[in-house]
Amino acid sequence: MSASEGRGSSSPRPDPSVDGRWSGLLGRVQVDRRLSRMAVLLVIAFAFFAVQNPQVFLSPINLQNIMVASPEIGVLAVAMMLAMLTGGIDLSVVAIANLSAITMSMTFTAIAASDPALAEQSAPLLVLLGAAVGLVCGAVNGILVSRVGITPILATLGSMQVFNGMAIVWTGGSVLYGSPTALTAVGRSTVAGVPMLFIIFVVVAAAVAVLVNRTPVGLKIQLQGANPVAARYSGVDSRSVLTRTYLLTGLLGGIAGVLFLTRNPTASADYGASYVLLVIVIAVLGGTNPNGGFATVAGVVLATLTLQIIASGFTAIRLSSFEYAIAQGVILIVVMISDQVRWRRRGGRPPTGRVGAATAPTPSPSPSLETDHHDQHHPVSGGTP
Repeated sequence: MSASEGRGSSSPRPDPSVDGRWSGLLGRVQVDRRLSRMAVLLVIAFAFFAVQNPQVFLSPINLQNIMVASPEIGVLAVAMMLAMLTGGIDLSVVAIANLSAITMSMTFTAIAASDPALAEQSAPLLVLLGAAVGLVCGAVNGILVSRVGITPILATLGSMQVFNGMAIVWTGGSVLYGSPTALTAVGRSTVAGVPMLFIIFVVVAAAVAVLVNRTPVGLKIQLQGANPVAARYSGVDSRSVLTRTYLLTGLLGGIAGVLFLTRNPTASADYGASYVLLVIVIAVLGGTNPNGGFATVAGVVLATLTLQIIASGFTAIRLSSFEYAIAQGVILIVVMISDQVRWRRRGGRPPTGRVGAATAPTPSPSPSLETDHHDQHHPVSGGTP
């Protein structure tokens, strides 16, 4: 019998690698649905305002303004998403960003007072300083949540007040002016018509997506949010996971502070006062489960762009910021209602981030953790932009 005949007469054997890829593909269905929903909302919002006032809304300047305004809010929303992925929240991210920007501006001004040339050359060091401020603030939150055991919403509410208070004391409540020309140049530059700030946002979002989906730390963060009891029995050190998570949210807050100063060379303690609620809306709208265990970075990016398009569209058709706030709430409520209806039609419980919390210990997490959780009522995924 020839080799070809042997192959033709024998039944094909299943390839474990193919089965794994197929399971992973099925596990992505939930992610794809959420991303599809956000993509549809984005297209509808864009088309609606383009029809209402095409001359203003579709102008190159307005489209660039949308991409310039999105990054700082988007980075903060990604930070909020990470905190919510563990079942917590970080109300201090905007305060961290402001404190970072203020520290950078004050340092620049102090150096410029004695050596203006050196101050202009200090842009890279100032960026590192802003990120370091974010890490320190994130470490404070991490200690309060993971070591002291304070509920995240209370811990970050308290730290928010502390960081805001420090910023007000340092600035005297006034607006600071001063930033290296190099940073301002980055904020105004474009690549093939795309603002550099938006490119930075996409790079940061992609890095977080890789971290969540492709690293052991990301998998532990997801398991911690999906099922803390199973995570503990699986050998996951919850304290370490929470500490690292809030370090990351603090770092992203510091990066947002750099973007604040890059977009506009001013800093103040009350900048972005409405951002806290806005980034929570974006994170949830983008598919993040408020109780932890599930989030998509791509969904957060699309939600950021959608709300920014709506804000720009409201300006184009001359509606007030109060009406925009109403629109935010309506969109969020509609999305949450649709989620509840969908889960009830399936006969299952809505994702709560605590499914199976009282069940027996589960096996230790493996590289296929993401695929396994998609088979439950509560999927775990991070998404990629």
